[in-house]
Amino acid sequence: MADRNPENDDVARHAVNRAQADHARQGVEIVRQRTPALQYIEHTNEFLDLVGACAQFVASAGRIVPGLRGQNYTDDEKATVQRNLARVRAAADWIEGAVATGQVTPEEGLARLLSGE
Repeated sequence: MADRNPENDDVARHAVNRAQADHARQGVEIVRQRTPALQYIEHTNEFLDLVGACAQFVASAGRIVPGLRGQNYTDDEKATVQRNLARVRAAADWIEGAVATGQVTPEEGLARLLSGE
């Protein structure tokens, strides 16, 4: 009986798992394309997520900002808030553009800004 190499077994098992996952993804995509009701549900969920994220940001700001009265922030703290506000504005512009045009891929500069670079 030949010795089995456990590394070869792991590689084979990984390849089979990947093939099964790819096959499942392809099946899901076919169902999604052939089922308008599913597309509508996904659209509705994405819309609600987007509106919810905007509402959550506004609600959080409405809760936090009034408590800032009388606070003294260091220059570093102010700069940090300004950097993050620039990210918020960039994200809001990206959302606005995506809704208006359907273009959802962020430009390279926007991607860096959103990631905090």
